[in-house]
Amino acid sequence: MPDWLLSGAPRAAACDLYCFPHGGGTAAEYLRWARDLRTARVHAVQLPGRVPRLNEAVPGSMRELVEAFVAEVPLPAGRFVFFGHSLGALFAYEVTRALAAAGRPLPARLVVSGFRAPHLPHPGGRLHRLPDDELLDAVARLHGGLPDEVLASAELRELAAAALRADYRVLETYAWQAGEPLPVPLTVFGGEDDRITADELAAWDEHTSAGTSVRRFPGGHFYLRERPVPVQRALAAVLAAVRAERNTPC
Repeated sequence: MPDWLLSGAPRAAACDLYCFPHGGGTAAEYLRWARDLRTARVHAVQLPGRVPRLNEAVPGSMRELVEAFVAEVPLPAGRFVFFGHSLGALFAYEVTRALAAAGRPLPARLVVSGFRAPHLPHPGGRLHRLPDDELLDAVARLHGGLPDEVLASAELRELAAAALRADYRVLETYAWQAGEPLPVPLTVFGGEDDRITADELAAWDEHTSAGTSVRRFPGGHFYLRERPVPVQRALAAVLAAVRAERNTPC
């Protein structure tokens, strides 16, 4: 079975927190959280076509990506939480919809970050069709987030461009399909200086029948890198609330 998850060490009475990466991102970024989120066992999602799954075919659409994840990743019987940033937010949302459609257990919370509500018009684009250098430059202008060591290495630039191209193909070919709101509470995070507005974040409320809370943090699109501690504290509060509900352990 493909290795979709890199997981932190098991912790007694900890909630399972599944973290879906942003466009071009890797699982390794979230594993750093495993050390600090003491009430969670962090499972960082690894996408096909990334280290160490470089030899696997990359799904060409959100539907293919979600179908593969739902078919191949066993989720726990206990309570768990999904977190996704940017493209990862859309991925986590669509996985939750697929689980609901299949009558499977749902996350106790869906935490979406740095992404406008999926029914809103998304800026079109053909970034996934650009040559490598133009693609990297365009993404850096839009969102930043490309480390200097990646930009300075021809090999790392090639890997980064391939990952971004795959993810932007998924994003730029995505078309939201109307459906019933999820019976899952939504927590929405965003950066105060991001291009995504407070109204676009608040519009996620249309996608749940179980309530929404919105919180914005200082910083831009990658606010969670700029100041990780407040984000981790906010996630810890979400996990604590899940554990407190009806005194049900994770």
